[in-house]
Amino acid sequence: MPSRVGVVAIQGDFQKHVESLQRAGIAPSQISLLRTADDLEGVGRAIIPGGESTTTGLLMQRFGLGDALKERARGGMPLWGTCMGMILMAREVCEREQYTLGVLDIAVVRNAFGAQVHSFEAPVQFKGFDEPVTGVFIRAPVATEPGPGVEILAEVEGQVVAVREGNRIGTSFHPELTDSTVLHEWFLKL
Repeated sequence: MPSRVGVVAIQGDFQKHVESLQRAGIAPSQISLLRTADDLEGVGRAIIPGGESTTTGLLMQRFGLGDALKERARGGMPLWGTCMGMILMAREVCEREQYTLGVLDIAVVRNAFGAQVHSFEAPVQFKGFDEPVTGVFIRAPVATEPGPGVEILAEVEGQVVAVREGNRIGTSFHPELTDSTVLHEWFLKL
């Protein structure tokens, strides 16, 4: 396992990912909060949490973190984006101009299940898992137009909600808002 796990901590629910990683057995000293490119030193894998993608994308650009994450992910570092994180990892955002890292060969539709008031929980049958995981969907995106190297890991209501391309994972839901650490444990083994 790499020496440190990074969690982008510019905005959003990054603290919930930190707590999930700790429950999955990662010591607090082995978790780095990522705000600038320099914060990636010693990090072997990273998570981009949920939050507001436009603001976070702009700040990632300003602090050099976006380019650094892009370079590391393309070099093989495992990178997982949840909700906003999946949006920021995508090749493109449908129906709007928005900064992305372009490290997942998918397009995304933001807020595909509706507004905040339409948030819901649903069982998600993740490819390779015996039991479904609980997905918390809050203004969740969906993946569309997956490229040839993209593996679809899960669908809900006929919509793609989890994808993998190499060591890059995107989930439109928030596993960090549940008691389960099964997806965090899986990510730590990539």
